[in-house]
Amino acid sequence: MVSEKIAQLINEQIAKEQYAAQYYLSMSAWFNSRDLEGIANYFRVQSKEELMHADKMFDYLADVGGEIVIGEIPKPPHTFADVQDVFEKALEHERVVTRSIFNIVKAANDEGDFATTSFLQWFINEQVEEESSASLLVSKIKMVKDNPSALYLFDQELSQRVFVPENGK
Repeated sequence: MVSEKIAQLINEQIAKEQYAAQYYLSMSAWFNSRDLEGIANYFRVQSKEELMHADKMFDYLADVGGEIVIGEIPKPPHTFADVQDVFEKALEHERVVTRSIFNIVKAANDEGDFATTSFLQWFINEQVEEESSASLLVSKIKMVKDNPSALYLFDQELSQRVFVPENGK
């Protein structure tokens, strides 16, 4: 059985993952309205992944007997300064999520909750990948600058991303 404190932190993280999904969906819509469908696709897939993360946490909390409380999800921003601004905000958001997961791991370690610590290792690895990917995309978009041809190629590159549900779910 998971402690109330850990259950609360996981519930908060579920809401943060759902917010992230909405945030990335908002970014997707922003790109879609600018006919950058490949980049819109990238953020749409990112949104689906965040929902999968929320589902994994929901299922874990149910498995360990924690009370699941669905939290409020704030409305994400829907306007951005430019293409680079969106990618920089996505990177910063991934860093916020990483810190939040680390906070849960620390609390679980402090309580000797090895099951939660073990469960969250997947998320730690995922966040390393997410931050690395977001950082690379910020670097690439800085290279593109205001070059329409380069932006077109970048858009085409990101159109190739597909959502692959974990374990066929």
